[in-house]
Amino acid sequence: MEKFIIKGGRRLEGEVTISGAKNAVVAIIPAVILADGPCVLENIPNISDVSISLRILYEMGAEIKQLDKGVYRIDATGIKDPVVPYELARHMRASYYFLGTLLGKFGRARVSMPGGCYLGDRPIDQHLKAFSALGAVCTLENGMIDICADSLIGSQIYFDKITVGATINAMLAAVKATGLTVIENAAKEPHIVDLANFLNSMGADIMGAGTDVIKVRGVKNLKGTSYAIIPDQIEAGTYMVAAAATRGNVLIKNVIPKHLESITAKLAKIGVNVEEFDDSVRISVDGPLVKTSIKTMPHPGFPTDMQPQISTLLCLAEGTSIVTDEIFNNRFRYVDELRRMGADISVEGRVAVIEGVGKFLGAPVTAPDLRAGAALIIAGLAASGVTEIDDIYHIERGYEDIENKLRALGADITKKTVPGNSVRKVAL
Repeated sequence: MEKFIIKGGRRLEGEVTISGAKNAVVAIIPAVILADGPCVLENIPNISDVSISLRILYEMGAEIKQLDKGVYRIDATGIKDPVVPYELARHMRASYYFLGTLLGKFGRARVSMPGGCYLGDRPIDQHLKAFSALGAVCTLENGMIDICADSLIGSQIYFDKITVGATINAMLAAVKATGLTVIENAAKEPHIVDLANFLNSMGADIMGAGTDVIKVRGVKNLKGTSYAIIPDQIEAGTYMVAAAATRGNVLIKNVIPKHLESITAKLAKIGVNVEEFDDSVRISVDGPLVKTSIKTMPHPGFPTDMQPQISTLLCLAEGTSIVTDEIFNNRFRYVDELRRMGADISVEGRVAVIEGVGKFLGAPVTAPDLRAGAALIIAGLAASGVTEIDDIYHIERGYEDIENKLRALGADITKKTVPGNSVRKVAL
């Protein structure tokens, strides 16, 4: 297996370019199945979730060709059997997006229950509710989800709670259904809008993405298209926090500043300097970091995917901070690892109380999930001494070339292979 070894205490300085959005691309890659011709996708990040998604398409019969760095031509017209290989799907949470695309294309789908990071209870009942509303019959047996429909008919879908995954799956399934589908209490995240824009570029008729009511008027055919994925707001936010934690000065390029507003606002309250430009932001710190309170919320609120990273920064701030995660019920598993590094954090349910300690001490730690792993990297960069992070395959699910990007900013971080089992990217 592989681990990161970080010698902390170095200020991050320079420029870093943000890759394509993980949360958008893992929905858009399955969506190419809906096209009647090849699609060219640009700004594709080199992360393991992308590797698995492409491998799933390849195993199902798609033709995939890499045209350039981050650019792929995908022809999914050769896919005839709407069954996702079990061993691949179980490693990635977003494999459930193949349910919506296969159902929309073939009227049936068979996909294993999804894997990925364990963040507590993340049921797919709202996904199945959407499929049922469109006329599909859903069954679950031996860890496999089977869905079929004689025909998909547009319908009214109201989600009991805001859910990104179910909103995306409802759009994917409804885009070729007969008539109008109205999705209410829809998620508003930037990657919802990106998927809608991608589908519309194929000839879909989707209105209202980015609001809580999305209207999808079904079309008979969708054509191949060329499309560039939006920048990753969570990767950008992670580098923003890393720069602040090391009291550095970093220009973060290829971002959409509007997507970062909730992150920017909290960093400013903590005492971080944020300068916004057209497609970049500069982060610097020249004064004390101070406490604040944070509650994660659906977009446009503070994103749950940034909660571990900013909680790590608050360990370095003066005073007592309160962090509440309203999205997931098991997102504080990284706290035990930060305590090894000197953090003073107590957790009760969905609430963490963080007493600022001003510094971290290097220690051996383990990444329990993707964003927690990013938080441990931030802690290691700011720490005195050496930090070793195990289970970094979690981190590589969502961050492209993170060690080289950090080294270019002056970090002392290396990847080391050690004996043991390893989870690696799936090569085509």
